Amino acid sequence: MSLSFPLSVVVIISMVCIHKVECVELNVGGDDGWVTPSSKNQLLYNDWASKNRFNVNDTLRFVYKKDSVMVVTEEEYEKCRSSHPVFFANNGDTAFALERPGLFYFISGVSTHCQRGLKMIVKVLEPDSPPPPRMESAAAALFPAAAFVPALLLGLLI
Repeated sequence: MSLSFPLSVVVIISMVCIHKVECVELNVGGDDGWVTPSSKNQLLYNDWASKNRFNVNDTLRFVYKKDSVMVVTEEEYEKCRSSHPVFFANNGDTAFALERPGLFYFISGVSTHCQRGLKMIVKVLEPDSPPPPRMESAAAALFPAAAFVPALLLGLLI
């Protein structure tokens, strides 16, 4: 058997980097959904958001009745009202894709619901950068014969 085939396999394996991308859909508020919190729990949704990690391309699912969900600016979030939201939906079952890193401000379109705590800030993490190439990979690319020693040690050339 030729040495070039096993050698090329080792070089390819050492140079390949698999970057796993996983997107998830999260139900806002869990089983209860997007509902006005009790007066004792006005931070319900920010507490929920703080217990989750949000990544670019994750989706938030808002399930609600006789309400709405809006994405607004920070100032509008603080005031619990918006005449020009970035996003608005009132269909009772809304999926919102987190398409960029940074902060997203969600409020109920019913101002009294928002004032009672039906609002949430979500922080979407920056995507991971790919790891730098390993030294073995760089050496194998520059000096293919260098891959021969690890391959021999692993018994791939026998």
